[in-house]
Amino acid sequence: MANSLRGEVLNLYKNLLYLGRDYPKGADYFKRRLKNVFLKNKDVKDPEKIKELIGRGEFVMKELEALYFLRKYRAMKQRYYSDTNKTN
Repeated sequence: MANSLRGEVLNLYKNLLYLGRDYPKGADYFKRRLKNVFLKNKDVKDPEKIKELIGRGEFVMKELEALYFLRKYRAMKQRYYSDTNKTN
């Protein structure tokens, strides 16, 4: 049981680290915060608590993805619709 959770935690860390490259406050800021959060919870042994923390991490991952998609959407919208506003 512990090995499968360890793999999930490592996978979550890697995915969050990858997503943190484009974080608005910078990759270094995100990496430091991520490391601190994972180190704070390194002594948790209860499998249910670990699953709860993994769920919270997956929620953060989804929120980051939504943030990035919104930023890309706004940039595309600005590129394509800024010309029509200038002509009116």
